[in-house]
Amino acid sequence: MRKTMLAAAAMLTLSSAAFAQSTVIVTDPAPTGSVVLPGEVRTYVMEQNTPSVVYDGDIAVGATLPDTVEVHTVPDIDGYGYTVVNERRVIVEPKTHRIIQVLE
Repeated sequence: MRKTMLAAAAMLTLSSAAFAQSTVIVTDPAPTGSVVLPGEVRTYVMEQNTPSVVYDGDIAVGATLPDTVEVHTVPDIDGYGYTVVNERRVIVEPKTHRIIQVLE
């Protein structure tokens, strides 16, 4: 009887560990870089000859660039700005300077 109880306890422990491994925690917002840009925005930004600025901070989706980094607007399309930082073209929200996509 004791062996049966120990075996049952071991199975229960193993099954709970397996369940814990399948748990997913989601944080909000989750900056994934999955923003779908209008094709005109990407084309326009890639065609511009904008000088790159040097910046020591993180260049990643969700990061905010300082106000000292000049952000250029995309003509005729509201809500999108761009700049080139450390030789990387980034799409930003013009008002907040928050990076919404890094173009590779």
